Amino acid sequence: MSQLKAKADRRRGANGGGRRVYALLRAQIADGSLAVGAKLPSTRALAADLGVARSTVTVAYEQLAAEGFLATAPGRAARVAAPLAPDALAQAQPGSQPRLASVLSAYGQRVAGMELLTAQTSAAAPARIDFLYGAVAARDFPTLAWKRAYQAELLRQQPSLYYAAPEGDSGLRQALQGYLRRARGLACSAEQIVIVQGAQQAIDLCARLLLEPGSAYVFEDPGYVMARRCFEASGARGVAVPVDALGMDTSSLPFDAQVRLAYVTPSHQFPLGGVLPIARRQALLQWARQHNAWIVEDDYDGEFRYGQRPIDALQSIDADGRVIYIGTFSKALSPQLRLAYLVLPASLVPLFRKAKRLADRHAPVIEQRALASLIDSGAYERHVRRMRRENERRRSALLDAIRRRLPADAKVAGTAAGLHLVLWLPSLRPGHEPQLIAAARAAGVGVYAVSPLFARPQSAMPPRPAGLILGYASLTLAQIDEGMQRLADAIAALA
Repeated sequence: MSQLKAKADRRRGANGGGRRVYALLRAQIADGSLAVGAKLPSTRALAADLGVARSTVTVAYEQLAAEGFLATAPGRAARVAAPLAPDALAQAQPGSQPRLASVLSAYGQRVAGMELLTAQTSAAAPARIDFLYGAVAARDFPTLAWKRAYQAELLRQQPSLYYAAPEGDSGLRQALQGYLRRARGLACSAEQIVIVQGAQQAIDLCARLLLEPGSAYVFEDPGYVMARRCFEASGARGVAVPVDALGMDTSSLPFDAQVRLAYVTPSHQFPLGGVLPIARRQALLQWARQHNAWIVEDDYDGEFRYGQRPIDALQSIDADGRVIYIGTFSKALSPQLRLAYLVLPASLVPLFRKAKRLADRHAPVIEQRALASLIDSGAYERHVRRMRRENERRRSALLDAIRRRLPADAKVAGTAAGLHLVLWLPSLRPGHEPQLIAAARAAGVGVYAVSPLFARPQSAMPPRPAGLILGYASLTLAQIDEGMQRLADAIAALA
């Protein structure tokens, strides 16, 4: 056993003594050093040789015996019972992986081949002044109100703890029904609402239930990459529809019998910020009727419109039951809360409830009830109004800093609503975006390129300038001004 002892000494720093002894004995069996029928030392003797506890060796022997490589009996020495082929050992070593193509489903292979690195996650760490879109300020979270509501639910007596309904807490769905009517002009019943863990899960459920390999879906270009990836994972084919200053160009919708679904952000197109006018909304609904297609309306930040009342949801004018509305609390409260909801046509409600139950049973219950309490008390809507005022101040500060600090030809888009805007820099081309982002990050400023959100190659589109997405909901007014000055310096250096 001197060979075993030498090997053990070299691996003494590894985690798990029993695992080390197990691996050493298994290797000896694999390379023939321990032939079939060979006796092994007693657990006491091998423990003394290796300098480990006897219980450590016992655990290794028991594992090998359970796998059929050792034969043990009370009062007798353990013997090698079966050989182990060297290739089997190689497959079991850490870092060795089977060929994915041979063990994954078609869905798994599609996901494995996807690039999920979007603009939000391209940086290893946040910059000191980070114009990260989708982020909100931690200091804006209604901590005290949430704490009171959450503690009240924790202290509420329940007869037992068990799984809840997959469609979500009835109190939250009823509270949402009233809130959506007031805030979004959306008439629905509580039965049509399904609570999910973030808008991403809502999109994923739509992709799984409404698309299949060989079918097609329509998406905005540029648009939300993570939604497009969900639909791609189903095996469906994407059809890009260009976007202009008013949102999706509905005159470019395809006449394709295989199209089953259109994904749109009509209240504040992501990322360019257009608000889809009523004529295009009606054209989209008519197109869906003609093609027997569903419309997935992602209202990711529709509560934040400045200078006038938020635009009513597309679902509010849907007379055919074709619009699936997705709402979220990520922008008004926190993306870490992971609470969102679907408002479904009545015909789809039973299906989505079943799929939600299969996916994860239900969303966290205490958080749902705490949120329902905030909506019922009016605290949530007061918070939204306060956040609308705060973010309007941030938006105004950003527009002012762009005007004062950046080149005179800089243009902005998408400023009427939402929590981000798009900055166009006519003096630079799309190919300059990576250099500009790197220069800004070197100066401590995080900015994000528009180009990764386009599906079509640049060669297939009209020429355009370099573009950046600037989120402002997580920054102070001072940070916004300083950030634009540093960005201006980076642009000047690059030019």
